[in-house]
Parts: sequence; structure tokens; C-alpha cells
Amino acid sequence: MTNTLQYICDSEGQTVSVVVPVAFWKELMAERETTYLLSSPTMKERLLAARKRQDGISLESACEKLGI
Repeated sequence: MTNTLQYICDSEGQTVSVVVPVAFWKELMAERETTYLLSSPTMKERLLAARKRQDGISLESACEKLGI
């Protein structure tokens, strides 16, 4: 993925904004959300426990059960 950023400057040459590719933006937001969730000891424990769980069902089964 190319992370080409385009900077926007004002008339004085000061950078005031940036154009970011959507894929890169989504990646940044996902990282930010993960960092936020892991900052809480309780949430971190829950996420790590969920990650280790082996008794889940497939996405397809969940969708079928929910009728979606």
C-alpha cells in the first residue's frame, strides 16, 4: 500500500492540512482504537481472554442464527 500524503499549505507556506489515503486512515484508526482498548487493564484482560477462546462459532453460523 502506498502511503502518499499530500500536504496543504496556507499562503504563508505553513502546513495546515493533509490528505491521507482512505486505507491508511482506516489502519491508523484501527491502531488508535486498539491502543485505547488496551489502555484499560480490565478491557485488556477481556480482549486477551477472548483471543485465546476456542469455543466460538463461525461468522457464517452467527449470521445464520441471527437471520442476516
